[in-house]
Amino acid sequence: MQAAGFDLTGRVALVTGASRGIGEAIAHLLANNGALVIVSSRKLDGCEQVAEAIRAAGGKAEARACHIGEMAQIDSLFADIRAAHGKLDILVNNAATNPHFGPITDTDVSMFQKTVDVNIRGYFFMSQQGVKLMAENGGGSIVNVASVNGVIPGDMQGIYSITKAAVISMTKAFAKECAAQQVRVNALLPGATDTKFASALVKNEEILKHAMGHVPMRRVAEPSEMAGAVLYLASDMASYTTGACLNVDGGYLTA
Repeated sequence: MQAAGFDLTGRVALVTGASRGIGEAIAHLLANNGALVIVSSRKLDGCEQVAEAIRAAGGKAEARACHIGEMAQIDSLFADIRAAHGKLDILVNNAATNPHFGPITDTDVSMFQKTVDVNIRGYFFMSQQGVKLMAENGGGSIVNVASVNGVIPGDMQGIYSITKAAVISMTKAFAKECAAQQVRVNALLPGATDTKFASALVKNEEILKHAMGHVPMRRVAEPSEMAGAVLYLASDMASYTTGACLNVDGGYLTA
C-alpha cells in the first residue's frame, strides 16, 4: 500500500540531468508515485528515451532539453513549463559537471568556469525561477543534489568539491528566504554511486579500494538508492523539512 504522503498525483516535477544515473532513477520514482515528470538534460534524445520508458511503465513524462550552464536555455525551459502547465511543484537540481579530475593546482580557467557555471550558477538561477513559479501556485519543493564532497573535499576533485559546498550553502540560503512563499528547499548529499559521472572513481580499482576504506558499508551505491531520499524531500512527508542536507553515503560522513 502506498503511503498517502508520498502520493504526487497532479504535481509537475522537473528533474535536470535526468537522462541517466541518479537523475534517471529520481525521474522514474517520482513518476511511479504519480507526478508528471519533465525529464531534462543537455541532449533531447537521452531525455526522450527516459520519458518513453516512464510512459511505457504507465507514468506521465515529457522531455525537455536544457543546458543549465546556459542562461538563455534556463529561461526557455521555464517559459515552456509555464506555457504547457502553468505551474511547477517539484524541482530537482541534479545536472552537474566535473571536467577536471586531478590536482587542484592544475585546474585551468576553462575547467573552473565550466564547473562554476553549471554547478553554482545553474543551480542558483534554476532555483530562482523555480521559486517564482512555485510561489504563484501556493508553493513547492526544491531538492538540490549536492555531494559528500561538499563537506569533505574529494581527492583530485577540488573545484567540484568547492562548487558542491556552495550548493549546500545555497540550499540553506534559499530555504531561509523562501519559506514564507511556502517553498521548501533541501539537499541530497550522495556518497560514491555507480554512475557514468563517477566512473573515474568506481572503475579504478585502486582508487575505489582506498575510497571504500572510508565507507562503513564498504560498497558503492546504486542510483536507485538515492531516489527514495528525493521522494521523501519532495513529498508531503517532509512538509516541515527545509534547509536540511540528507546524507545518503553508506556512513562516509560518520566514519
